[in-house]
Amino acid sequence: MNFLSVNDLSRDQMNEIFDIADEISLGKTLTSLKAGSVLALLFEKPSTRTRISFEVAMGRLGGRSIYVDSNTSQMSRGETVSDTARMLSLYVDFVAARLDHHGDLVEFANSSTVPVINAMTDLEHPTQSISDLYTISNAKRKLKGIRIAFVGDIAQNTCNSLMLAAVKLGAEMALVGPKDYPPNPEYLTRSREYGVVDIFDTMADGLAGADIVYIDSFTSLTDTFGKVDQSEVEKRNRLFAKYQVNAAALKYADKDALVMHPLPAFRGREITADVLEGSKSIVWEQAKNKLLLEQAILMFLSEKST
Repeated sequence: MNFLSVNDLSRDQMNEIFDIADEISLGKTLTSLKAGSVLALLFEKPSTRTRISFEVAMGRLGGRSIYVDSNTSQMSRGETVSDTARMLSLYVDFVAARLDHHGDLVEFANSSTVPVINAMTDLEHPTQSISDLYTISNAKRKLKGIRIAFVGDIAQNTCNSLMLAAVKLGAEMALVGPKDYPPNPEYLTRSREYGVVDIFDTMADGLAGADIVYIDSFTSLTDTFGKVDQSEVEKRNRLFAKYQVNAAALKYADKDALVMHPLPAFRGREITADVLEGSKSIVWEQAKNKLLLEQAILMFLSEKST
């Protein structure tokens, strides 16, 4: 079994991953991965939290990881995605791939004989969304009926994954961003088959009644193949300025609303420092839980692949 998209998991399977995470956090899980298990981390883009948390997760489960930078592998000389997948499958037990294009990830998985995990593509970031929803569930003691406001760039990968996973688990989504950057129509349509997804272009309307205010970088997807589109960065910074999550914006949300950010955060741009470090922020718990949930995902895939 692969985990390329939130579409790959049912509601029951997501809850099963959460149950595994609960057991790990309580020290109840007695089983581990098979002895000598190896995870390959095949990355075309930089990473801090995802890479390190996966490496530590494998170590805590009794395995090890190998980091494969595409720039220093034979992929940089033209080896195909399919050939790379077939080769890695001969050596390792899992692959977590952070690739520029989701289509390449699908091609990779189709040629792999070991479980493949999406460690982020241009279309989705499913491990992030699973971890985030686990964090929300712990903080609010439920997911059903929780209203999550995703603010800013509602057309990007993290939003796609979080939107679909959240409504599958009974939460509501409010997408809050400029009209010129509408959400991905495929993910919006699919998500609305499961639950409520509303779209707003003002903070006052979009944050009304929100239990969670979720913000991500305004410019995270402007870096393509290592080349930053500076004009797009400048355009976004101007256009998205009114969607900054600050103390004034939080007044529109529920009085007990909590703030989330997947990091890296650019203080003073999409979020102010006082909010990021304030009493309503659960950003650092969110980051901490990536390690726990990646352990749970690896355990889940291991069980499903035996």
